[in-house]
Amino acid sequence: GVNAAIFSPSGGFIGIAFAIPAETVKLVVEQLKEKGSIIRGWLGVQIQTVTPEIAESLGLKKAEGALVAEPQPGTPAMKAGIKSGDIISSVNDQPVKDSRDLARKIAGMPPGTSIKLGTLRNGQPKTLTVTLGELPNTPARAESRQQPSERPNAPSEETGLGLSLAPARKVAGAGSQGVVVTQVDPGGHAADSGLDAGDVILEVGGKPVNTPTDVRNAVNEARGHAKHTVLLRVKTGQNTRFVAVPIG
Repeated sequence: GVNAAIFSPSGGFIGIAFAIPAETVKLVVEQLKEKGSIIRGWLGVQIQTVTPEIAESLGLKKAEGALVAEPQPGTPAMKAGIKSGDIISSVNDQPVKDSRDLARKIAGMPPGTSIKLGTLRNGQPKTLTVTLGELPNTPARAESRQQPSERPNAPSEETGLGLSLAPARKVAGAGSQGVVVTQVDPGGHAADSGLDAGDVILEVGGKPVNTPTDVRNAVNEARGHAKHTVLLRVKTGQNTRFVAVPIG
């Protein structure tokens, strides 16, 4: 590989460094020679790695693949029929280990390439054909949460997850779908899972929720199926992700 950063407490090389894989460097150099810029393939999805907790909540035997949090409108992913909650398990029959592996595979193909994506949807295998687009050169947007002090008082309810919720439609600026996290128990499972006040919960256990009662019912249903974790689809600012929360 090519060293990108070298760790040295004294100024001399001690054998520890961060390196860019030689294969990646080779592809970049070839593109720079041919086109003068780096052009990467693009799916247009927000993805995350399938953690052991997420795998357990979905009833999967292995924590592998990339979980689609949200396909972006008008993108190759959306046009191909990729949906939130799909797990991308392979690209052209090559296994996908995690979200980073998927990103590398897609970025290494030129725009216009037609690929086969192996996916799992509700536990069932499904193959989709996608024509890659070109990765747009746009800066990443920072996440933004509504701070509790910015929100008007809204009636909230505890749901057994270590957080209090209020319907999004009753909280200014939170939208019309989902429930807003108004308070999080610092020592609870929700806080340990990374949830914070201002997050909007859109789904629990794969079901849309719009009231604290919806959340409570979905959690109780998961408990009824002897699950130890429940999967929440959460929106923070402009970004959407899945969060697995223990339910005991």
